[in-house]
Amino acid sequence: MPNRSTDAVFQLIKSLEKSEKRNFKLYVTRNSSSEELKIVQLFDALDKMDDYDETVLLKKNPEIKKQQLSNLKAHLYRQILSSLRLINDESNIDIVLHEQMDHARILYNKGLYLQSLKVLDKMKEQAKAKNQFTYLQQALFFEKNIEALYITRSMQDRAEQLSHEATEVNERLTLVSQLSNLSLQLYSWYIKNGHARNEKEETEVQQYFKEGLGDKVSAVKTFYEKLYLYQCYCWAAFIRQDFLQYYRYTQKWVNLFEEEPYMIEIETGHYIKGMHNLMGSHFDLGNYEKLKETLHHFKLFCDSKIVEQNINNKIQCFVYYNISLLNKHFLEGSFTKGLQLVPEIEEKLNEYWLYLDRHRILVFYYKIACMYFGSGDYEHTIDYLNKIINWKVDLRTDLQCYSRLLHLIAHYELGNYEILDHLIKSVFRFMAKMQNLSVVEEEIFKFIRNSFHLSVTGIKPELEKLLVKLKQHQSDRFETRAFMYLDIISWIESKLENTPVQDVLKKKFASKRNV
Repeated sequence: MPNRSTDAVFQLIKSLEKSEKRNFKLYVTRNSSSEELKIVQLFDALDKMDDYDETVLLKKNPEIKKQQLSNLKAHLYRQILSSLRLINDESNIDIVLHEQMDHARILYNKGLYLQSLKVLDKMKEQAKAKNQFTYLQQALFFEKNIEALYITRSMQDRAEQLSHEATEVNERLTLVSQLSNLSLQLYSWYIKNGHARNEKEETEVQQYFKEGLGDKVSAVKTFYEKLYLYQCYCWAAFIRQDFLQYYRYTQKWVNLFEEEPYMIEIETGHYIKGMHNLMGSHFDLGNYEKLKETLHHFKLFCDSKIVEQNINNKIQCFVYYNISLLNKHFLEGSFTKGLQLVPEIEEKLNEYWLYLDRHRILVFYYKIACMYFGSGDYEHTIDYLNKIINWKVDLRTDLQCYSRLLHLIAHYELGNYEILDHLIKSVFRFMAKMQNLSVVEEEIFKFIRNSFHLSVTGIKPELEKLLVKLKQHQSDRFETRAFMYLDIISWIESKLENTPVQDVLKKKFASKRNV
């Protein structure tokens, strides 16, 4: 993964479609002033670069002086945004409503108060129809301002009506803000820590959730209130590993969009995330048929116009579709087949490296590493795990811990005994420091450490003992994290049967399908 450029104008240029670049050129050259022509030159120079390098930029374009560069880039940035603003996007409700507000203000400044109020009435109708309460609030505030300053129409009941509308909108926005804050804070907790590791953490999260929710549920009415309420329940359940409740609320999340389908185009990102979580819940519950069905439905959406015409939607669909596709291979035990996805995933990771957040990249690396591990390719497993271990990030301590544990097991499988003692100590210390050491992990460490001194015939009885011990913990919610991130039971069974992990999982998958 290349280093990310922090240059804003370079990132913006790289995000542009061909039509947007063409529109910018037409927009900026209309005046043909020397300054405008110079920013076109800078635009072309940046567009040709794969990575931003100021030294190379100045060397290849001697007409651009170093002391000018900062101002030129700032001007270029503003002009690109201005050119994009002029592209009429009737499907974007934010742009449409913002334009109507601009028109209302222009008419107001011309002294055409009644015409301004007519535009505001139209704006309010559209804002209500599309659940856009922030714009509705702006329209009401402007309308009250006009009514208070000028005699425009009969004031009979008008003041009371406007006051009532404004109060109701403010209450709705306050509730949306409170629920969205709670949802974001719960999600942030998960991104940093992963699943609850013990009863103390579970109690803390549950208490925080209940206190944040309070008596708000009974007041929920509108689309966004329901959306953020369902998200709150989703993250709280997911952190506690209550996957059944997690599934129920992810389904409510997606159903909300199906009940008001026009909101899919308005809040595409939330719809995509909802579908991702729904597919994830099917995976966590081992519901293969539902995962397959939802994955097919999501693929159709990924190929739709809504996605294809928006780079952000394309990136999100790439991420979530491929993660769920890998999950499908995990359930099937078809690791070797799943590895066929890796070259294309790597290609897209490089193509989208400017936009992808580090958390998603870590998840991809871990899932690909598990795919290689399941297929028996331990060297490639280590390669991908090293990407996670050597990347100094403060995200997903659980993922960091299990990457190190799988890294240790992969070296064990390769027979790299000369470094195993050091790795055991290192991983044990790391997991203990992160308070991520469960009984399951301790038993795994103990087995690997003792196996150094066992003969080939002596290892099998110890593996059988380990299998019995670990199966006793499968029903313990706070121990199941180890089985979620690494199917350690199937690994032990594969060692006992002297067969690849994927063959063990394929048998389990086939037996479930035949029930």
